[in-house]
Amino acid sequence: MEELVESILDYIRADYTDYAIMINGEWGSGKTYFWNNKIRKKIDSTKINGKQYTTIYMSLYGISNLEEISKKIFIETTQLMDKNLRKYMNSHGQASIPEYAKTGLDMANLFGVSQNSNKVDYGDFFTTDDKVLCFDDLERANVDVIDILGYINNFVEHDHIKTIIICNEKELSTKLKSSNLEMKTFIATYLLDKQGNLNVEDKPLVEKIKNQIEDVFDKANEYERIKEKLIGETFEYAPQFDYIINGILMRYEKDPELIRFLRQNTRLITTTFEKSGTRNLRILKHAINDFKKIFEMVNKHYPNTNNRIMQTMLMFTIAISFEIKAGKITKQKFENIQNNEEYRALLVSSRVFADNKQFYIKEFDNNYYYNFKAEYKFFKFIEYYVRTRIFDMKIFKDDMEIIINTVDTENLPAYKKLLTEEYWKISDDKFLSVTDEILDDVKQGKIELIDIVKLYAYFIYFSKKKLIPTDIETLKSIFLVGMNLSSVNSTYCMNVEEELDTISIDNDAQEMEEILNKFNELNEQLKEKQLFEKANEILKNIPMKMEIFYERFENECMNIPIFRYYDAYQMFQRISCASNEDIMIIKDRLLKRSKEHAKELKSEIDNFKQLKKIIEDYTNGKTTTIKNVILKELSKNIDTIISNYESA
Repeated sequence: MEELVESILDYIRADYTDYAIMINGEWGSGKTYFWNNKIRKKIDSTKINGKQYTTIYMSLYGISNLEEISKKIFIETTQLMDKNLRKYMNSHGQASIPEYAKTGLDMANLFGVSQNSNKVDYGDFFTTDDKVLCFDDLERANVDVIDILGYINNFVEHDHIKTIIICNEKELSTKLKSSNLEMKTFIATYLLDKQGNLNVEDKPLVEKIKNQIEDVFDKANEYERIKEKLIGETFEYAPQFDYIINGILMRYEKDPELIRFLRQNTRLITTTFEKSGTRNLRILKHAINDFKKIFEMVNKHYPNTNNRIMQTMLMFTIAISFEIKAGKITKQKFENIQNNEEYRALLVSSRVFADNKQFYIKEFDNNYYYNFKAEYKFFKFIEYYVRTRIFDMKIFKDDMEIIINTVDTENLPAYKKLLTEEYWKISDDKFLSVTDEILDDVKQGKIELIDIVKLYAYFIYFSKKKLIPTDIETLKSIFLVGMNLSSVNSTYCMNVEEELDTISIDNDAQEMEEILNKFNELNEQLKEKQLFEKANEILKNIPMKMEIFYERFENECMNIPIFRYYDAYQMFQRISCASNEDIMIIKDRLLKRSKEHAKELKSEIDNFKQLKKIIEDYTNGKTTTIKNVILKELSKNIDTIISNYESA
């Protein structure tokens, strides 16, 4: 990001320019935030050859004629500003005039209400080499883009004013092609008819009309021509989301409970945002603002709601906001789901019934809740609030009563209470009995491996604060033994960072190092065990249950080296018993995955070499049959697979 800032400043510092620069990025990705917080401040504090640079910013959103742009530039030019207005802005640290104030200034000037007794300083008025123009939202103007660029070109080519254009070229391209589409289609159809080409069946009619529109109304090419003349450099804006998300959270600093919760769950916010598949930070801002209301209402009416439920609410609020507001789905996809029980039922039935809504819910769950364990995943009051903007108290209380009854924190084991609730909510008279119970469960290996690591962080803190009588070395010994016992029945944890980010206590990295190293070692063993079991579970479907094999192989194994964990001879036995058609399909899919995911799969090399040798030994000297020919083809494909792995 700093490199991008410097590149833009290099353009500003250049002695002579006869071109503008463009910052291109998706809607809502933070381009305007980047301008205001990174670029504008640096330009306004830049002095070159004794001249102080001044930025003049204009959003073109909704502009309907070029005269409006001229008015905006005039109002933003502080040298021509009413002395009282300039004095007010300087005293209040105001860098620009709000839009509603500009409307007032326009009306004041219209009625002759002006208090500017100073004469205009025409020396300032004609000075252009200390100005930087910024035009934002180019694609959202209601004026022809070509006309706007021609207008801007006057400043750039003739006055050599440094000019920055901020836009979303992807949307601009769509706009150029789709404007007045009905009229264009009518004229294109008319011309094709006059040329006698309308009913000639050489191409599909839709394609002919599309080609005719492009020939007659080729705005896209016209845009490219003027862009080539006007724009010297185009910078692709790829935001640093961690930095921007931190900036978004800063607006909640005045709410200590909320900001503490959001800070603790910054990684959860970031990963949910990334899973949305968009770069729209505007939607994220709205989602977190919606969550502020949800957080306040839950804390007010149900103050003992456990931390895991609040985390899931945060995740669900962000997820549902992106799914609805980013135009991924119609609002009705969630509208008919009434509660969490119905949501869970749809997940189960999606495997059986070919219903689009059910499949969508399954995809939604797989995407956002993958490796996030939660008993309660769907909150109707949140979905309704995001969809309708109405916070329905009845739905809210119905949901929360079910949550309280189904996720009863009073009946949770002591260690889960500690991990899901803030430790200071444990009463003083119960604290030692709770910690003793947890230590006993750790000693016996009754707790999941990742949870033991989290608990260790808390117990170090408790020991340092003298809240428990056990010293850190003794704790370390207890926890290491407990981890070994726990690893026998624990499951592999994939999202380690996300899980560890839920710890609300900071410890010195060295204090955690030995436990974390032991965890990583044991977790890797659990991964190997899990993949071994997965390989056996999936590959045993060959040759009798091929449909199950294909589905699971495609969904779960394309980038996972399961053949490393399966005996090559058993693999050959299963494949050789499959039908010729299935062997052909297996051959093609193995080749495809080796091309697309060679780096992740290269640990399969040894087993594939063994499989190739087994196939060659089997087919060597055998009577030529279709199956033997196909097996030989499989052997050749394995050569290519091995080659792909070796070159990765």
